[in-house]
Amino acid sequence: MQQRVINPWKWQDQYGFVQATEVQGAQRLLFISGQTATDAAGGPVHTGDMGGQVRQALDNLETVLKQSGFEPQTVVRSTVFTTDVDQLFPHWSLIVERLAGAGARFSSTLVGVTRLAYPELMVEIEATAVK
Repeated sequence: MQQRVINPWKWQDQYGFVQATEVQGAQRLLFISGQTATDAAGGPVHTGDMGGQVRQALDNLETVLKQSGFEPQTVVRSTVFTTDVDQLFPHWSLIVERLAGAGARFSSTLVGVTRLAYPELMVEIEATAVK
């Protein structure tokens, strides 16, 4: 499999994502549903704690990746939904450290929403991975 990053600009580098990733010769694609700060029973955790919710959503994302035979570095796209963009920004580095720190070069979109599935949830991360 070959990946080619397309970055016409440099400003996105400070946020740890790329503008586009071209993938050729991939054998497997994994489309991952939005992962939130929920426990194994599906109940919300870390109520009122944006950092805790980001970490838990990333833990859940990593669990799905591993159960599917993928690793964090295989993520090529993420969409992050949040009920409070301003509150998320100080914790954005958690996402970058986990994904880019593992070697992922991923495009990303951040979307502010009114609410998520449970009113207590503040962040949801969906992703696409390739192998």
